[in-house]
Amino acid sequence: MKNSPRIVFMGTPDFAVANLDALVTKGYNIVGVITAPDKPAGRGRKLNQSAVKTYALSKGLNVLQPTNLKSEEFIEELKALEADLQIVVAFRMLPKVVWDMPKYGTFNLHASLLPDYRGAAPIHWAIINGETKTGVTTFFIDEKIDTGAVILQKETAIAPDETVGMLHDRLMHMGSELIIETVDLIAAENVTTTIQPQNDDLKTAYKLDKDNCKIDWNQPLDSIYNKIRGLNPFPSAWCFLENNGESLAVKIFAIDKEKSSPNDTVGSIQVAKDHLKVSVKDGYLLIKEIQLPGKRKMDVKSLLNGFQFSEGAKML
Repeated sequence: MKNSPRIVFMGTPDFAVANLDALVTKGYNIVGVITAPDKPAGRGRKLNQSAVKTYALSKGLNVLQPTNLKSEEFIEELKALEADLQIVVAFRMLPKVVWDMPKYGTFNLHASLLPDYRGAAPIHWAIINGETKTGVTTFFIDEKIDTGAVILQKETAIAPDETVGMLHDRLMHMGSELIIETVDLIAAENVTTTIQPQNDDLKTAYKLDKDNCKIDWNQPLDSIYNKIRGLNPFPSAWCFLENNGESLAVKIFAIDKEKSSPNDTVGSIQVAKDHLKVSVKDGYLLIKEIQLPGKRKMDVKSLLNGFQFSEGAKML
């Protein structure tokens, strides 16, 4: 592309690949791609490369994989690329010496309507918290996490039954469009920014872990429903299934809900042909897909072919 700025792209997962692909497809001048070092994975501990590295190599792009973003060696390699602009999507926090290097600065794509949902898991928490809208934001990076001046935002509704997997893919494509719009504004030197408000009441998107992915069956039906769809398919909501004196850690995926006033104990299970009905305070959660320890995810109909629920089985 004529007059395209020299761009360095930084990212690691699939979400970032779609954005890098949009830039490549449009013919922008990508002079370097920074991604995470290869990591050992699986039983054989074979080195796995990031999704961004796989894509970048397939396009013949120059790839750097620093372990230390402050190392002199990496800083010199980055300077040698003579980038005018750096774009960050799903990468690490950058030191000032890195984000302050290009003449046009460094901007980040974040999958929320900033300033809400700053942090590691904005798509998940928007659904978990029952939001009805979200979006994508581009902003110039500064010293703190996700606090820089906003360049552009695009909003979208969240469907009542949408899972994090569905929303992730929609925001990935929206983000690709927003990145192109942002680069065009920067290249034309026609950017106006909005400073993010300082507000103590902002919703956050802190990192997901085993504890905050566990289902609390004492919560209201809508809260449980939102949590499970907000973690489906990754990293997935889980709980213990108490059955035949055994306590199994199970993951729960596809669900539905039924508002009512049950007389059953919270967590008690009714077995149906194609779902499990779990009693909560204000209704029933209908489990359609589940995963037992050491097994693959399966629909409930398949589960019942080989699994017997005892009387008194319950979710904890």
